[in-house]
Amino acid sequence: MSLHTTRPTAQRNKPGSKHRGYLTRLTVISTLGGLLFGYDTGVISGALLYMQGSLSMSPVEEATVVSALLFPGAAVGALSGGRLADTLGRRGTLLVCAVLFLVGALGCAIAPTVGFMVVARVILGLGVGAAAVTCPLYLAEMAPAQLRGRMVTINELMIVTGQMLAFAINALLDSLIQDPEVWRIMLGVASIPAIALLIGMLILPESPRWFAIRERFADSRRILELSRSPEEADFEYKEIVASAKTAKSERSHALRDLKNNPWMRRLLWIGIGLAVVQQATGINTVNYYAPTILERSGLGVSASLTATVAVGVTSVLMTILGIYLLGFIGRRRMLVIGFSGVVASQSILAVVFMLPQSDLVSYSILAAMMLFVAFVQCFIGTCVWLLLSEIFPMAIRGFAMGIAVFALWTVNAAISFLFPILVVALGSTGTFTVFVVVNVASLVFVSRFVPETMGQSLEELEVHFRTGSLPVIVPPTAPGEKAAAQ
Repeated sequence: MSLHTTRPTAQRNKPGSKHRGYLTRLTVISTLGGLLFGYDTGVISGALLYMQGSLSMSPVEEATVVSALLFPGAAVGALSGGRLADTLGRRGTLLVCAVLFLVGALGCAIAPTVGFMVVARVILGLGVGAAAVTCPLYLAEMAPAQLRGRMVTINELMIVTGQMLAFAINALLDSLIQDPEVWRIMLGVASIPAIALLIGMLILPESPRWFAIRERFADSRRILELSRSPEEADFEYKEIVASAKTAKSERSHALRDLKNNPWMRRLLWIGIGLAVVQQATGINTVNYYAPTILERSGLGVSASLTATVAVGVTSVLMTILGIYLLGFIGRRRMLVIGFSGVVASQSILAVVFMLPQSDLVSYSILAAMMLFVAFVQCFIGTCVWLLLSEIFPMAIRGFAMGIAVFALWTVNAAISFLFPILVVALGSTGTFTVFVVVNVASLVFVSRFVPETMGQSLEELEVHFRTGSLPVIVPPTAPGEKAAAQ
C-alpha cells in the first residue's frame, strides 16, 4: 500500500463556514463525555469533606470510594470500551457511555450507604473509562488531518473544564447550602450533561473509518463529504479505502496480529508507556486531594474549596495554551518540556512542605500545585491523549487504545489509593520526592521512545510505522526533527 501521493492544496486550507459549523457541533457534543469525565473525577474532592461525616466513612472506605471509579470502574470500562468501539462503533459506544454516566450520577446522589456509593461509582467509572477511549478515537477519525490535533485536544480541554466546574460548583454549593447532605447535589449535577450527551449523540454520524473497515464505503464517503471539500474528501477516501483493505484481514485478530507484527507491539508498548507516565506525574493527587491537602496545611474547609478553584482555572487556561502550542511545537518536544517542568515544580513542593505551618506556607503550597498543574495540562495532558488516538493502526485501534487506557486508569487508581497512605508513611516531602524520581524516569522515556506524528494523516502514519520510515527514536538534535514537526 502506498500513500505517497500529492495531498490536495485544499486540505491545507481552513474549512469553509459550513464545514466549520459541522465540525464545531460534532466536537462540542462528543466531548461532553470528556466534560463528564472531568466533573465526575473532580467533584469527589469537595464531596469527600461532607461524605466523611454523613456516611461515617473510615479512611479505607474513603480511599475505596475515590478509587472505585478508577479501578475496577474506569479500568474495566477502558478495556470493554475499546472492544465496544470496534463492535458497536464510536458513536454507539458513546451512547452507551451517556447511559452509564446518567445511571451512575443518579446512583451517587441517592446513595444511602458506602456500599451503594461504591457500586454507583463503579458504574460511573465504566462510563468514564469507555468515554476516555472512544471520544479521542471518534474525534481523530472524524477530523481532517490539519485539524486533528486541535479537535482531539478539545476533549482534554473539556476534561479540565469539567474538573474546574466541579471545584467551582463545590465551592458555590458549600457557600449557599448549609446542609451536611449537600454532597448529594454536588454529585447529582453530573446527570445534566449526561442527558445532553445522550441526546446529542443521536444526531451525530458514525466514523468514516469504522464504516470503511466494514466495507460500507458509500457511508464512509458520505460522512467525509460533511466536513471536507469534494477534492479533499476524494483524496482522504482513497487513503481510507487502501488502509481498510489492508486492515480487513487483521480485524478481529488483534492478539494474533500483535504477536506476528513487531511494529504493532512496539506501538502498543509505547502507548502503554505514555498512559503510565501521564498518570505517574501525580496529577490526580491534586485533582482528588487538593482541598484535603490545603485543609491539613492550615486552611479551613471553605477556604480550601475556594482555593482549589484556582487549580481548576489554571488547568483550563493552560490546556487552552497547550492546544495553541500544538499547532507549532511537535508532540515529543511538548512532552519533554512538560516533564522537565513537572520535575522542577514537584521539587519545589517537596521543599515547601518542610516549612512550619502558616497561611503563607499554605498559599505557597497552592502556588506550587498550580505551577505543577500548569506544566502537566499545557504540555503533557494535551499531548498524551492526542498521541494515543494517532499511533495505533486501524485494525487494532480500538483494542490497543483500550489496553493503553486500561493501564492509565490502573495506575491512576493505584496512585489515588496509595497517596494518603504514602503521606502518612513518608510525609508530604517524602511523597513528592518519590514523584520527582519517577518523573525523571518518565522524562527519559518520552525523550527516547515517543514518535513525532504532527502533520500527517492517520493512514500516512500507519504506512510509516509499518515500513519503519518514521523513526521511533529521534535524537533531540536530529536535523529531520524540524521537518517531521512541520
